[in-house]
Amino acid sequence: MTARSPGDVAVRLHDASIGYDDVPIVARVDLTVRHGEAIAVLGSNGSGKTTLARGLLGLAPVLGGDVEILGAPVGRLRDPGRIGYVPQRHTVSGAVPATVREVVSVGRLARLGLFRRLRAADRVAVGEAVAAVGLADRMEEPIASLSGGQQRRVLVARALAAQPELLIMDEPTAGVDAASQDALAEVLARVSAAGTTLLVVTHETGPLASVLARAVVVDQGRISYDGPLAGAASGSGEHHCGPVADAGRPGYRLDQPTVTARPVRSLGGGR
Repeated sequence: MTARSPGDVAVRLHDASIGYDDVPIVARVDLTVRHGEAIAVLGSNGSGKTTLARGLLGLAPVLGGDVEILGAPVGRLRDPGRIGYVPQRHTVSGAVPATVREVVSVGRLARLGLFRRLRAADRVAVGEAVAAVGLADRMEEPIASLSGGQQRRVLVARALAAQPELLIMDEPTAGVDAASQDALAEVLARVSAAGTTLLVVTHETGPLASVLARAVVVDQGRISYDGPLAGAASGSGEHHCGPVADAGRPGYRLDQPTVTARPVRSLGGGR
């Protein structure tokens, strides 16, 4: 793919309604997110912020208007690996035991397809993703042996393994300890500095306030605020908004073909 300038649009909603069973939860919203932005989607429980994110991923139907992701209508992106997603859950569970490496390798399949084997470059990408979340020394350990906060970081690594251009996270700091929240903030700072677009759904920014420069507040299915994080407020209460990220930071080259065995700052951009 060709390189994109920082001003290109990553997400565009125009008069968009998103919901379930023909009932709009998010109604007639307009939103533009440019490549490289780091955005908090804020709102109280039931405000519609998670439905908005699920609509971008094609997990909730678009009932009206237009939704485009990375230049394509939602659900029609040819390479789904360009979008990473960390769902709203705290741990990794499953009946079959798996190691950290195996769980994170699943994220790489978004670039390869289900029936292709990992190549050397893919294994490097998996290793870098695990290193980026600070768990390189736990690579071969069973996922069940990790704490809840560490399992949460494994989910982030799984999303990063595909080297997404857009990373959507739903309540990434909920239910994890302060140390894991701080570790996640460091990871996202590196990923954002590398040029990946971040969309973080949360009810409070907490330790991520130094990473997220812009806030979009969803209130009763409408966008009630769109601007600097420091000025955001919603019905869910006070948001702890710290210093914003530097808007002039350099971006990752989106035409770079693969991840190489370089420091973790090489992670996070698209291809």
